[in-house]
Amino acid sequence: MRVGDVFLKIDIDQGRTDIEIEAMALAPIPTPQILWRTPPVLALAALPGTALGRLGEPSTSPSGAWAAAGAAVRKLHSAALPPWRGRSLDELAVELDVACAWLISNGILSADMVTRNRRIAEAALRPWAPVFTHGDLQVAHVFVAGDEITGVIDWSEAAPGDALYDLATLTLGHEERLGEVVAGYGTDVDLDVIRAWWSLRSLRGIRWLVEHGFDPNSPGCEGDVLRAGAMRD
Repeated sequence: MRVGDVFLKIDIDQGRTDIEIEAMALAPIPTPQILWRTPPVLALAALPGTALGRLGEPSTSPSGAWAAAGAAVRKLHSAALPPWRGRSLDELAVELDVACAWLISNGILSADMVTRNRRIAEAALRPWAPVFTHGDLQVAHVFVAGDEITGVIDWSEAAPGDALYDLATLTLGHEERLGEVVAGYGTDVDLDVIRAWWSLRSLRGIRWLVEHGFDPNSPGCEGDVLRAGAMRD
């Protein structure tokens, strides 16, 4: 949450906060200044500018800002790996199994929509060369002023991982901006795998949203992402 000129990050899992602090120290892109830490609260200096966008809302950020975000992600991915492990393919596959079963058994989504998106999502579960990933690079975590990246927040899920997962998370719900991000990233990427990560992240994320009082079927959010995926399938 933001209080005046301070971001307050509250997390009872202090292991996650340890990772956040170390990841920000290692990341070669702008991150907020740490002001103080009194568990379970980590206080960060608020970043200048505004979030690149919000899930479920059209982004008013210029094309150059999205390209700059892609360039920043590429710089992060080119850095040395952090010294802790990330999720394995087997772990992700189990999480996907559990998520799909829960969505169907609780009537959150139709079995057809889950099955179609699961088929898409499985394309993401392939070997990759690990890079330094942010791990939760939601568009609201990237701050910009004009065409400049002023900082990236929320590093508690940083780890070695798949580069395309970060790109997919950044463009989730903003498919129309994918070309700008990829142009800034500066290398060829497999767009089908990015789409697979859109489906996989949405399938995995809906349970948390529902259990914490959020509506995944709000316009432009995870439900719409999965419906679009089912239509493409």
